[in-house]
Amino acid sequence: MPASVAGAEGRARRSATGPYAVLRELDDAASGIPVPERRFIGRSADGDRTVLIGVPLPGADPGRFLAEAETSRYLLGPWSSPATEVAAPGDAPWHARPYVPALPLPAALTVHGGPLPERTVRALGAALVETLVIGHGQGLAHAGVSPAAVLLAADGPRLTCFGAARAAAEDGTARSGLPGLESGSLPPEQATGGRPHPTGDVYALGATLAYAATGYTVPEREELPAALRTVVTACLSRDPAARPRPAELLDVLSPGAGPPAPGAGTAAGPPPPATALDTAGNPAGRAAALLGPGWLPGRIIAALARQSAELLAATLPVPHAPQD
Repeated sequence: MPASVAGAEGRARRSATGPYAVLRELDDAASGIPVPERRFIGRSADGDRTVLIGVPLPGADPGRFLAEAETSRYLLGPWSSPATEVAAPGDAPWHARPYVPALPLPAALTVHGGPLPERTVRALGAALVETLVIGHGQGLAHAGVSPAAVLLAADGPRLTCFGAARAAAEDGTARSGLPGLESGSLPPEQATGGRPHPTGDVYALGATLAYAATGYTVPEREELPAALRTVVTACLSRDPAARPRPAELLDVLSPGAGPPAPGAGTAAGPPPPATALDTAGNPAGRAAALLGPGWLPGRIIAALARQSAELLAATLPVPHAPQD
């Protein structure tokens, strides 16, 4: 079975969530990468709307799950993935957003047959950095960046799972080893129960790019591509103050950029000029230049086409007849 449809079989079936009939599950449990929520592709009864649905893992706190989903509604930027619908008070918890054909990053590596090309990793990193810059400007730490949180679509990535660390446990409670949280991309300060801050997003970004480039969130330094080694290693500093600022990372990931200057974003020296901002104070579309034709390998594009075709052909589950 292609990785684009793996996960639809072999797990407990779910026929409906909220007003949506469930067509299939998005994630493949065989990837071994924890996912902070269960995700399904669903369709409205009239067939007009197809959505990506999220529900909490068994045992998760539904109140924290819904609070993070509600806050995500305010996320801006083309690569963010805010919830557009949230369960009504008193209903079973769920949230939904419009569906676009997309593969979770772990599934994309499976389809591709291994780590992604440097061009793809750079484009992915630039888009995720832009998303974090915008969110941090809104006063929002994402607190959920991980390989599973990244969906790859033909026009660019989508960053999901907003607030996963906050939803998993309240501040002051150790989060290491909790279900749904990938240990390699969980910042050390959050693993021990610290409040999520933007610097933690930079750590998680570094781990996610390391995964895209090597298949591991905590690879040996020598396993990283030489051109990305310095920037990813800087992101993965255990000292939050030593990590680069997100806006600085765009200058490294954009075409023609070199490695970050010594002391970038630290007390050791002044940072280099940050990326240009548009009139609204958002990154000036630097990622878009990297997300043109060819940014995704052909096998991933083919898997996205298969996923789209399968869902177009899918029929809604037949409701069970009421029992007399």
